[in-house]
Amino acid sequence: MSEPKEGDLKVWWVPQAPCEAFEVPVTSAEHGAIILNVLAEYDAFQLINNIKPDYCNAGGLQVFESGDWMDWEDETTYDQEPDAVYPQPSLGYCANLPN
Repeated sequence: MSEPKEGDLKVWWVPQAPCEAFEVPVTSAEHGAIILNVLAEYDAFQLINNIKPDYCNAGGLQVFESGDWMDWEDETTYDQEPDAVYPQPSLGYCANLPN
């Protein structure tokens, strides 16, 4: 990624803890919510279809502020989960995860 500028956004995703996160620049919080939803559904799809035996993932949206990456927070609701502010349609995989 190029040098970040004030207000830049990125999605980070760890597909299997404890591996390193990979990062994807995004243009908006809504775009970040879409990417995070797709990544979560993809991990669930892989588990359901026996592509990987288990997983422990994590991800989030960050904004570059005052020279550092900080967790994104909605200015109106103060929610830090972009999909709570910009709900995404489910592909159904996450809803069908075994208990």
